[in-house]
Amino acid sequence: MKPRPELPLGPYLVVGLARSGVAAALALRARGGRVIGVDDGAPPNTNALADAGVELHLGGDGASLHPGGDGASLHPGGDVASLLERVRTVVKSPGVPADAPVIAQARAREMCVIGELELAWRLLPNEFIAVTGTNGKTTTVELIGHIHREAGLPVAVAGNVGAALSGLVGRVGESVTVVCEASSFQLEDTLAFAPEAAVLLNLTPDHLNRHGTIEAYLAAKLQMFARQSSEDVAVLPLGFEPERLGGAARRVNFGEGPGAQLSERDGVLCWERRPLLRAGELRLRGRHNLENAMAAAAVCLARGLDPEMVRAGLRGFAGVPHRLEQVATRDGVLFVNDSKATNVASTLVALEAMAGEGLPVHLILGGQGKGQDFTALRGPVQGSCRAVYLIGEDAPVIAGVLEGANVPVRECGELARAVAEAAGTAAMGEAVLLSPGCASFDQFADFEARGEHFRELVARL
Repeated sequence: MKPRPELPLGPYLVVGLARSGVAAALALRARGGRVIGVDDGAPPNTNALADAGVELHLGGDGASLHPGGDGASLHPGGDVASLLERVRTVVKSPGVPADAPVIAQARAREMCVIGELELAWRLLPNEFIAVTGTNGKTTTVELIGHIHREAGLPVAVAGNVGAALSGLVGRVGESVTVVCEASSFQLEDTLAFAPEAAVLLNLTPDHLNRHGTIEAYLAAKLQMFARQSSEDVAVLPLGFEPERLGGAARRVNFGEGPGAQLSERDGVLCWERRPLLRAGELRLRGRHNLENAMAAAAVCLARGLDPEMVRAGLRGFAGVPHRLEQVATRDGVLFVNDSKATNVASTLVALEAMAGEGLPVHLILGGQGKGQDFTALRGPVQGSCRAVYLIGEDAPVIAGVLEGANVPVRECGELARAVAEAAGTAAMGEAVLLSPGCASFDQFADFEARGEHFRELVARL
């Protein structure tokens, strides 16, 4: 294993106490570090922090974590400046924007600001496979984990996929391969992160309300490759310009056409021109999942896994919750939960997958749009949707874009009404698809909660 950089010195200020922040604070306390945690809300998991001896500052006026504030008090008797004077390193949770006052002030003081992904990587002496991209990360990470388990190899899956990476510290042996989903929010805060294997799935505009430009979004994603060495592996879609990547890792391509080590030829996946399995043997829906499977197979085979084990893992994987998940069939109508579709590109992929199965769609769409352009939805909606049911705060924006698409558009507001109207309208042989194309935070804690609510609503029909 390549050596890890030492942790920066404490005491530590952990900013943002959602899943990642809690795990980071607990990992630092387990090492005996002095830790202060701040959050402008009232996160639910702070009892464990208090029990571990983390000094907590909660529920202030929000000036610490959100841009535009004046850096006023975080809580009675405390402010940003006084907290920064008591620490040497700031640990930034991925949900905290870079221009939050506490982060901006820490950087102005030339303090070390480190992200939770970087922190966990420095604390875990394990081989890392990291996966990034706009869409397909969770499916690919879980598939890589599944392939390892089918091969009898020790593996742990964490990161943006669910369990925080820092939660693995002290819980997994050094022989365990860590497979982590890495978002742009996590990668923009890396300093030395250099996984032994890194996978780029795809890149389309997303999170522009956070990054500002597609160039900044791309730069954040490519941090994953920038410090890789010649002993590492970088897996890329065929056609991605390698000079944009940085780093010195061995390049491995996947895709349709010549030049890819993992290629699709006439419906057969091939590794180094040798047949691996037929695409029809995969249990996953849609062209996008074929590409996810190719990327997962490529990184496993490039790292030396036995092709027979990779083949078995690919055949046995049924997918992940909230991603084109078949929930139920009611009176001949298929209900599909694609709550993980939090951007336009992901919804387009879902519509393509449903069209490939010949299913007319009643589409539930909307939420927090994150500054996206929804224009790309017009053609596919017109071509494959019987009706669209809009929810969430950006419903009026989406309605304006879809005006004139010759498809009924109904502004439902809440998911319960959208499900009821779609179910009441859909005919046998059609599908009700929740694929919002938007973030969920206007109405739900996260996309998982949105998907679970959809399941519950369908179960009551």
